[in-house]
Amino acid sequence: MLMPSIFGENLFDDWFDKDFFPGRNPLYGKNEKNLMKTDVREQGDSYEVAIDLPGFKKEDVAIELENGYLTITASKGLDKDEDQTGYIRRERWSGKCSRTFYVGESVRGEDIKAKMEDGILTMTVPKEQRQLPHKNTIMIEG
Repeated sequence: MLMPSIFGENLFDDWFDKDFFPGRNPLYGKNEKNLMKTDVREQGDSYEVAIDLPGFKKEDVAIELENGYLTITASKGLDKDEDQTGYIRRERWSGKCSRTFYVGESVRGEDIKAKMEDGILTMTVPKEQRQLPHKNTIMIEG
């Protein structure tokens, strides 16, 4: 059965998503699952992390390291002073998204390098330097 569509979207899908899956992120709607896709590559004594953030500027992204957890947050807002008249459809919204990775408690913020280029955030994160338990051996005289 064919369902009517307007502007390339299926009306049934829109109704179903809105009524049966409330709370969906309005920033990207159905495309939310495609947001912040991440690749992690091992590079000797560090990891290279690449995160897709299309449409975000460097100023929209915050990186925090706390208790061994690295959190990347991207926030986007629409210009509230923009004239709202004349729109037939508005799909861009303001909001934020974030991802958190455990990198280890020995990793320090100043050791993480980050750059944003062409909508891709690339970070170099050093591997956690784990200390092996110190073993005390006691000699037996005899």
